[in-house]
Formats: sequence, structure tokens, C-alpha cells
Amino acid sequence: MPDKKGWETRFNRIWYADGFAPWLWPLGWLFGGIVRLRHACYELGLRQGTRVEVPVLVVGNLTVGGTGKTPLTAYLANSLRSLGRRPGIATRGHGGAAGQVRLVSPHSSPAEVGDEPLLLLRRTGVPVCVAPRRADAARALVAAGCDVILCDDGLQHLALARDLEIAVVDAARGLGNGRLLPAGPLREPASRLGSVDLVVLNVSGSAEAGFDWPGALRMRLVGDEAVSLTGQAANRPLADFRGTTVHAVAAIGNPDRFFRQLRAAGLQLQEHAFPDHHAFTPADLDFGDARAVLMTEKDAVKCAPFANDHQWFVPVEAVFDAADEARLMQCLAALPDKGEMPT
Repeated sequence: MPDKKGWETRFNRIWYADGFAPWLWPLGWLFGGIVRLRHACYELGLRQGTRVEVPVLVVGNLTVGGTGKTPLTAYLANSLRSLGRRPGIATRGHGGAAGQVRLVSPHSSPAEVGDEPLLLLRRTGVPVCVAPRRADAARALVAAGCDVILCDDGLQHLALARDLEIAVVDAARGLGNGRLLPAGPLREPASRLGSVDLVVLNVSGSAEAGFDWPGALRMRLVGDEAVSLTGQAANRPLADFRGTTVHAVAAIGNPDRFFRQLRAAGLQLQEHAFPDHHAFTPADLDFGDARAVLMTEKDAVKCAPFANDHQWFVPVEAVFDAADEARLMQCLAALPDKGEMPT
């Protein structure tokens, strides 16, 4: 039986590399029927989304795998603070302790709260709460003094009412073969993009002929420095690693995006892709040589406790051009204040 990495590779080949798997199509049709029925229940009022007393902004995607939601969520949190708001981030905390509402602290363990919540807290400094039900996390953040809630990876979580929806799409991968799970990578039909407030295309390293959407904002993830996991060395430009082969490690939804970033900086790579949210051990990073190891910031959260001087992470920042940034800031500024929320 293939392991988790083997299954991910097999499905990615089907979803994104013109793989032909007609035996999966009936399951995709069944999944699509369930998704449409669920949406209809909310649209007809048979089910009600929980409304908290402050505005909720949801960031999500249609596809399985990474699109750049976490850097965008950090960007939005910092932008809201620049507008004088007090944002908090609500998330399920993949890989964290189940069944609890937990405010993340700088000393939290990734095993307790998940890797992305800990990264978001360290990157933004805003309150982050993990809970099995996002509405519970949102309530805890309101009680902690937040006046706007950012819901990370919550586009399909209709049980929490929202005031602004942002869908992120990786322009290089697009929507794959356009089919619903498990026949394709889609969690919802592609038409769902027409109902969100903003579509953000992550165009980092993508060709001009990649996926496009009318009126979409274009986001690039920029990072040209390596940071020591041990903190014992100064930051180094990625250009310092040219001329030698480095180990590139990624346990994210789309590892190839990180590898493309390093190759674009002129680095020669020995690639090591792990399943998303992989729980690293020292043995995973022991490659039997003294070459530098470069990884994503999300992976560094889990690897820092056993890091050595050869290991570095490459943080990225979300960047928009002036016109798209102005549109985005206008949407954030239009979010209602607590006293303006519907009762």
C-alpha cells in the first residue's frame, strides 16, 4: 500500500497532470451532490450560520492543497491593524489537540495547536484561537477584545456567518482538471468563485498563460533571505547559496511552489517533499552530508527545537501592486464596526 506521500503524488498526477481516472468520476458526482445539498440548506434557511457580534472575514480556497492562504492571512491581519482594528485569527489548527478551545501563545507546541496557527501568531502578533468549531474560536476572540475575526481556511465552513469572503487560487495550478473530490482537487464547484467577494490569484512563479479570473487581485509571495533556525547566525541572502547544491525541504500543500522559488533565485536543489503538516523528526533532516538545508517558515516552526547550524528557513511576504492593494484596503475599511452589526 502506498504511504501518505505516495497517495498525494498519485492523486496530484490525476488532478493536475492530465491523469485519466474515470472510476473516480461517480464519487465526484456524489460529492458534488452533497456539497450542493449543504449549500441549499443554508440558502433556504433550513440551517443557520452562527453570527458573532463582530465582522468575520473568511480566507479560503476551492482546491485541496496550498495556495498561499497563510501569507495572505498574515497580510490581512497586519493591514487591519494599520486601519486601527483589533483582528483575531480563528482556525481549526490542523494537527493540534482536538476537542478544545485554545488561545495560542508564543510558547505553544505545534503538537498542541498546529503549525500554521503558531506561525500566524509569531508573524502577526494578533490573537490566534484554535477550536474544532470555528464559531467557538470566534467567540473566544471576541471575549479577548478582538473587533474583527479572520477565519483561516474557512470558505466551506458555512456554519460561521461571514461578512467578506476571499478565495485564493494558485495561478500556476489553477483548478486542476476541474473535477470535484476525489476525481479532482475541488472542494466546491468552480462556479463558487463567482459568489465570493474577492478572488486572489497567487501568481508567484506562474506563467502569464496560467489560470485567470475576471477582476481577480494578483498576489506575489516574495522572500529573498534565509533565516537561521537556531538564531545563532545573521540572515543571509538566498544569493549566498548559489554555486552549491542545497537540500530543499517542504511539507506544505504545494511543495513545488517553494522549490520554484528557490530555483528562481538561482539555487541548485536536492528536493525533499513531505506530506502537508508532516511531524518532523531529526532523522527526516539527516541527509548524510553538510549541505545547507532550506525549508519553509511553516516547517521551521516544527523543526526549530532540534535544529542545527546548517538549517535555514525562507519567510515570504504577500505583495500586491498599488491598484490591487488599494482595492483590498477599501474592502477591509468597509467592514462594519461592532455597533453596526445586524442583530
